[in-house]
Amino acid sequence: MKVPAGLGLPGDVQAARCDLVASYVESFVTLVRGADPATPVPGRPGLTLADLVRLHGTGHRWTEHLVRTRATARVRPGDVPLDLPADPAEYPDWLAASAATALRTLREAEPDAPVWSHGGDPHVRFFPRRLLFEAVVHLADAELALGRQPAPVDPGTAADGIEEFLENLPYFSVAAERVAQLGRDGAGLRLTATDTGAAWTITFGGGGFGWRRRAGGEPTAGVEGTAADLLLLVYGRYAADDPRFSRSGDTALLDAWITATAV
Repeated sequence: MKVPAGLGLPGDVQAARCDLVASYVESFVTLVRGADPATPVPGRPGLTLADLVRLHGTGHRWTEHLVRTRATARVRPGDVPLDLPADPAEYPDWLAASAATALRTLREAEPDAPVWSHGGDPHVRFFPRRLLFEAVVHLADAELALGRQPAPVDPGTAADGIEEFLENLPYFSVAAERVAQLGRDGAGLRLTATDTGAAWTITFGGGGFGWRRRAGGEPTAGVEGTAADLLLLVYGRYAADDPRFSRSGDTALLDAWITATAV
């Protein structure tokens, strides 16, 4: 799955991302429907499969409310009616309906319309991209919870997911605070996608971090893997010492970063 290149108008990209979200949500719903809601989710310690489905659906409900009302100030997810079924076995169908409503609202909205967002881009176009990578990671969470390996993700889509994560991480206050506490000013961490050749260099300083889309000089630490595997690594779904990755340099820095940024 990927957003096709050269679509032209921003609205085309928005529609393509909505299509991808719909596809991932459908795969998620098909996977979890009939599964034990009490199944633990290893990528989200303390959560069950029912919690994961509720979290997924809440994201769609929240997004739909923000975009439909063109919110100009923060609205908390808990302030949006969920209409959650009493029986967790009905959560998958509730998620499917919630996603369908959110995607319909997004398809009808202008991508450049201003709206409050919980990231760095206060426009409608922020939300299909955010929902896409939430859907990718939630599907992987469900697959791992049910003893499956995550389905392949198109390398270009995964690479965009890594950049979306890095762009918005400073706005995830808990993770940003943990990064600030690493105390590694001047250190550098490089992520290299072996299947696309893309590289991202993260530099620490000033109580935070910056990043750029290129290799540059020698980093303090580095990790290589496919773009899809790196995407799940930055989200903390894979451990940095997993054999699917090749590591170099100060591996303690990499471990600390992954622990700090897991969301």
